[in-house]
Amino acid sequence: MIIGCNACLCNVKSAFARLVLAMIMSHLDYCNSALAQAGLPQSTLEPLQKVQSCAACLIFNLRHHNHISPCLIKLHWLPVRAQVQYKLCTLMHSVHNNRCPTYISDAVQFIKTASMRGGIHLGESKDYILLQLRTKFTERAFSYVGPAAWNRLPESIR
Repeated sequence: MIIGCNACLCNVKSAFARLVLAMIMSHLDYCNSALAQAGLPQSTLEPLQKVQSCAACLIFNLRHHNHISPCLIKLHWLPVRAQVQYKLCTLMHSVHNNRCPTYISDAVQFIKTASMRGGIHLGESKDYILLQLRTKFTERAFSYVGPAAWNRLPESIR
């Protein structure tokens, strides 16, 4: 039996964590950016969350019945639904600072640039207009979920 030092064990865990990040989490990140729509049903996000939880279990050598939240915190991983919201807010930050392609910025409308509604001046708001939509399905479009995510952020973060 070979007994290794703790530093070697740390290096093996670190290498394994990097392998999991490269092979699993990069695909999960790509997948949730392709699905970066808020309002998705839980049944759509649940498989992605399971993949993330299994990846954390692999890194920490845990069983599936163990509580995974402390591991996600140690790894600095957001839950999948929070990752989607983060990506939406990041994209809206790019829109807000004119650092995105025009086809994205044309999909949303800043309240300050909108015409006056009902003769009331809207002031110095940093919000975006939420479109009135007819169906629940169209609420998944970026033109709706992007401004909705941005408007929910506290003023200090925007």
